[in-house]
Amino acid sequence: MFDASSSAPAFHVVNLGCKVNRVESDDFAARLLAAGARNADLSEADLIIVNTCTVTGEAEKKTRKAVRAALRSNDAARVIVTGCAAAIDPAVFEAMDGRVQVVPKGSMAGLLDSEAMAFEPHGDAPVVRVGEAFPTRVGIKVQDGCDNACTYCIVHVARGRAASRPHAEIVEEARRLAAAGVHEIVLTGINLGSYDDGGVSLADLLAMLLESTDDDVRFRISSVEPKDVDDALIALMSRSEGRICRHLHLPLQSGSARVLKEMARPYKASYYLDLVERLYRAMPTLALSTDVIVGFPGETEDDFQETMAVARACRFSKMHIFRYSKREGTPAARRPDQVSPEEKADRAKRLEGLARRLREEDLARRRGAFERVLVETDGMATTESYHTIEAPCGARVGDLVECAL
Repeated sequence: MFDASSSAPAFHVVNLGCKVNRVESDDFAARLLAAGARNADLSEADLIIVNTCTVTGEAEKKTRKAVRAALRSNDAARVIVTGCAAAIDPAVFEAMDGRVQVVPKGSMAGLLDSEAMAFEPHGDAPVVRVGEAFPTRVGIKVQDGCDNACTYCIVHVARGRAASRPHAEIVEEARRLAAAGVHEIVLTGINLGSYDDGGVSLADLLAMLLESTDDDVRFRISSVEPKDVDDALIALMSRSEGRICRHLHLPLQSGSARVLKEMARPYKASYYLDLVERLYRAMPTLALSTDVIVGFPGETEDDFQETMAVARACRFSKMHIFRYSKREGTPAARRPDQVSPEEKADRAKRLEGLARRLREEDLARRRGAFERVLVETDGMATTESYHTIEAPCGARVGDLVECAL
């Protein structure tokens, strides 16, 4: 427990990893703020929460470094370690210091509610992730876990099997956020497209969210696997007139059919290209972003050139490029045909150059067109197509306004 003699115990949340982690970390902070605690610097906190990531070997290293940094920066705070890395190897973190407590993600809400009983004041404040401490675009986690088993990934082990939140609970959370003044809600999940609440699909859920909120609230799909983009979702997006942002983050990982097969990705490059063509036909103004891994074991220059070709054909507006990093415990990490660091660096540099050109071309195509933009901090705004531009003059943080690009 915190020291109950203090009217404002302090906490600090260290977030690592994906957008789902970001939503979870914001929820931890919101619960503590609602109970009367205050957000503080690492060195001043009574409680430090480290929400960990284990998606790659590099992510695992950063996670351990972050926990050690928290312990060094503050010699009195309790340190709660949660998240994917903690789920895979809790003993590593428990051995770092007696102050470390490893808590499964599913137990965090109960733990924080228990901690909050020591706070003064506490009791009736709502848990809403809105305000200066939180992003302007607010995420809702609608799904967790993954039933896929990509050969480079261990997240399905850390997060467990796919599970979906009840749709009524999600709709109510969206209503609360809208009532608090939120104008963009981002749906997140580990495998978001697999959402299925007793037959309610992702498209069904989005239709309910549109119906239950006003036109000044829009929704964004954070990331969805290619196999999960069905006709119902495409049709709903195309007729929503921007209330579902005409932007999709559609992970590619590789443009080589051979590499995709060895990654155990459940589609071919040809399927991906056909899907993208269907999407552009339905929504000509669609923006597409993606994830690509370069230097997967056994990747040849020819394989890499196929990835470059697919990227050009898809006209990605943004690419997240990752150099393959071995994650112990995955099939890919055991392969003897690892690509050298030099080759990975060279391929990443070339793909990054293409990504910059494609992003510039996408923005150039939109010049003069009108889009609704969400005004965020530092005088910047996020367009429906997920570009960052200067905020319109006079617009306030949190406003959703139409402007020419």
